[in-house]
Amino acid sequence: MQISVSHKTKQFFALVIKLAIIIGAAYFIYDKLAHNSQLNFDVFSAQLKASGVFKISTISILLLATFLNWFVEIIKWKTLVQHIKYISLWESTAHSLGGLTASLFTPNRIGEYGAKALYFPKSERKKVLGLNFLGNIAQLVATAFFGMIGFSFFVYQFGVELPWHKILRMFVIITLIGGIFILGIKQKRFQIKGFSWNSLKSFTKKISNKIHLKNISFSFIRYIIFAHQFYFLLLLFGLNTSYLTAMSAITAMYLITSLIPMLFIFDVIVKGSVAVWLFGYLDFPELSILSIVSLMWIFNFVLPSIVGSYFVLNFNPSFTEEKSMAS
Repeated sequence: MQISVSHKTKQFFALVIKLAIIIGAAYFIYDKLAHNSQLNFDVFSAQLKASGVFKISTISILLLATFLNWFVEIIKWKTLVQHIKYISLWESTAHSLGGLTASLFTPNRIGEYGAKALYFPKSERKKVLGLNFLGNIAQLVATAFFGMIGFSFFVYQFGVELPWHKILRMFVIITLIGGIFILGIKQKRFQIKGFSWNSLKSFTKKISNKIHLKNISFSFIRYIIFAHQFYFLLLLFGLNTSYLTAMSAITAMYLITSLIPMLFIFDVIVKGSVAVWLFGYLDFPELSILSIVSLMWIFNFVLPSIVGSYFVLNFNPSFTEEKSMAS
């Protein structure tokens, strides 16, 4: 027995889903700002007033950094998708910011994969998932590159005593799990909807070296932008230390938090805890560093996700279905 669903019914359910995504994102943003266990909202407001963040020149610089951060990400996605087809800058903006809004409260931004794939016909969605994976891996490579250099410098300069036995144990566990997973994929015991190790390697090789180079280059540029946005906020809140020391703490923070599995909505809390520990060596006030972490979250995720809500509301699933039928 086959049940047919009218076009209007489909439109209604699509609208309900889109509204649920936007309301869900709005609630989580409100919850993290109003009920932050690390930083009371009134204290946060007082910190902002004391730092001079509300000056037009300061807000302009922070917004410019946010714009450049996401503009580079949008260009990066547009470049990656060229492997499949040409998309306009506006379409890439819709994919990137709409995907951000949809993934805001999903574990490790996993929702971004599905959200971006929905903008393409079914025949191309596996490739889109692969391209998004490559984009995220390139960003992780940039984080690891700068992070290892910065963390090494930080540990050497401050003589940080690390729990090496715990680190070694964690490394061994991760290596074993990773090895078993890769071996299982190679032997086709583990597959995710047709994805295998060989298919991933084959897909990666088909992408031109030019696209790979641009992907990693844009990831490095984007990292430099938001790391210096963080540095600018440190100066604004009165940090009095050398550029190298400050950047080593920033890059170490991003490295450590990128290695900690977490729900993306808790990202601001995890980063706050790690930042307090690292910047404690610089005698930087705890409330100030927590305020900076919250500001970075607001500027780089909350504001873009608000813009992304427009693209979520205007997303038309029937458009991709029509394109799929035409192809």
